[in-house]
Amino acid sequence: MIRTATNLSATALFAAALVGAASAEESIAYQNLVTPVLSSGTTVIDQPIAYPAGTANVTAVIVTIPPGGDTGWHVHAVPLFAYVLEGAVTVDYGEKGIKVIKAGDAILEAMNWPHNGMNKGDTPLRILAVYMGAEGLTNAESVPAPK
Repeated sequence: MIRTATNLSATALFAAALVGAASAEESIAYQNLVTPVLSSGTTVIDQPIAYPAGTANVTAVIVTIPPGGDTGWHVHAVPLFAYVLEGAVTVDYGEKGIKVIKAGDAILEAMNWPHNGMNKGDTPLRILAVYMGAEGLTNAESVPAPK
């Protein structure tokens, strides 16, 4: 009886080790599929990220700006992850300066800070924008250009 219990214990330990090894291999395999794009706690103009209160509402859109076009001056009251898919966007942050974000680059956009995104290139600009908002809040709001 003791020998049977010992064999069962050894079998259970062996099975647990196999499951642990499989989980570790799966984790490593998944990590090999992942390419980091962005990890930050601050916006492009060094503001701390602040999530809105309320029921979460995440919205993902593709923003397309034709050559020579712009977004118009606006603000975001919610965190916004932006990834440039095609082209380059030139963003004017007023007194915080101008930044150029190219295809393959990602940012956490400025919050509650007026800015204007421009396509100064000769091809359409495409940006994946993911707003991390809350029910009842707007993702973007037009504002007058700074003086």
